[in-house]
Amino acid sequence: MRTRVQAALLMFVVLAVAAFAVPLLLFTASDRTQQLVLARSADLDRFASLTDQAAASGDTSALTAEARRYTQLYGEGIVVTDTRRRPVVQTGGVRADDPAVARLLDAALRNQTSHPAHALRPWSDGHRMFAEPAGSGTRVSGAVVLRASVATAAHDVTWRWTAVLAGTAVVAVACTVLARAATAWVVSPLRRLDRAVGRLAAGLPPEQTRAGGPPELRQLAMGFNRMARTVTTALEQQRRLVADTSHQMRNPMAALRLRVDALHPHLRPSADRGYSGVTAELDRLETLLDDLLALAAAEHRAGELIVAGGPNVHCDAAAVAAAQQALWEPVARRAGIRLTAATAPGPAVAACTDGELAQITDILLDNAIKYAGHGAEIVLGCAAEGSHMIVSVTDDGPGLDARERALATTRFWRSGRHGRTAGTGLGLAIAEQLLAGRGGRLELTPVRPRGLRVRALVPLAPADGGAR
Repeated sequence: MRTRVQAALLMFVVLAVAAFAVPLLLFTASDRTQQLVLARSADLDRFASLTDQAAASGDTSALTAEARRYTQLYGEGIVVTDTRRRPVVQTGGVRADDPAVARLLDAALRNQTSHPAHALRPWSDGHRMFAEPAGSGTRVSGAVVLRASVATAAHDVTWRWTAVLAGTAVVAVACTVLARAATAWVVSPLRRLDRAVGRLAAGLPPEQTRAGGPPELRQLAMGFNRMARTVTTALEQQRRLVADTSHQMRNPMAALRLRVDALHPHLRPSADRGYSGVTAELDRLETLLDDLLALAAAEHRAGELIVAGGPNVHCDAAAVAAAQQALWEPVARRAGIRLTAATAPGPAVAACTDGELAQITDILLDNAIKYAGHGAEIVLGCAAEGSHMIVSVTDDGPGLDARERALATTRFWRSGRHGRTAGTGLGLAIAEQLLAGRGGRLELTPVRPRGLRVRALVPLAPADGGAR
């Protein structure tokens, strides 16, 4: 935002400075050109007067001497002719038979004055031609052509433009500094507010936004601080309620299990079925409490990593996958499932900890073993793909349809086909939170002709991560 605001302000500064500088540059060039024209017009008037006097008296000595002294002093050539275009005096290499000079002489003999019309520029060079008739009224007694050098005038224009541009640069720099200061004054409070919103969105206590900038932003910051305190308090109470409830229920659950186990020897054989149902429900509740605590911890950790970042951690994903495959292979064998590993060769360094990747892999393998069915085959894969390290679990079980895959990571969601299978519906939600904290994601895709592939994508660790 700061860049866009600065760009808009700087564009306005450029337009304002250009609107001031360009007319001033044109005016200075036109003014110096006008000075040159006035000066040479005065010289032409003098030579036209001398020419008229020479035509009347027949003595051209004064005119010739004056013209030669002028050329020696200023280096500018002069041509004076009579009414028949016969040269009276020619100095400085200007000749009456030159086509450009001849055209000016013809115009002057027609009683027309010729002065340059274009304004000078710093890059102007060469000469400009001036022509004026001699005589009085409608009587023409001769013509005068002056070839004036523009070097001095162009040099003056250069210096004037340099001064104008230097002043313009100073004004532009001052306006730029003011624009940056004004932008920082306006945008800095918005940046602090954005950071606070990010922390609040992640469920973390936001920093108290310091009021600053315009009055409207100060009022907005104070209102946000009040809202943030209210929302943070509510979120913290909700988090503590889940964590404390899960933790506090452990003791009653343990006591209940002890009492149920103590009653078992006193039950009739016909009550064994009821006893088994009670213990199964106790097992499910204990698993649910454990998963709730794990989900609360994963969400809190994900929020911290998303907002504040984390240390530059990394792990050998292939080693973690191999360890988990060895750990779960007996479990899969007892369930009548074949578990194999397919690890790609090469480095497999993921930007997460061993514990996080092991927990994610456990969740994926546990789900696959539970729901793939007896006789299924599960493949645990680990390979780098693009900028991610991918740990995948592929099975050839019944899989999930498109609607079920979209709901699979929803908390407490379970497919209606697996209602009798033990589980809480929190496993994939926990894995998704763990991955989100490290900038990864979870993907569920179908396998043809049947089955499901779940891929955990974790960013690759930097190449210079070094050893842990």
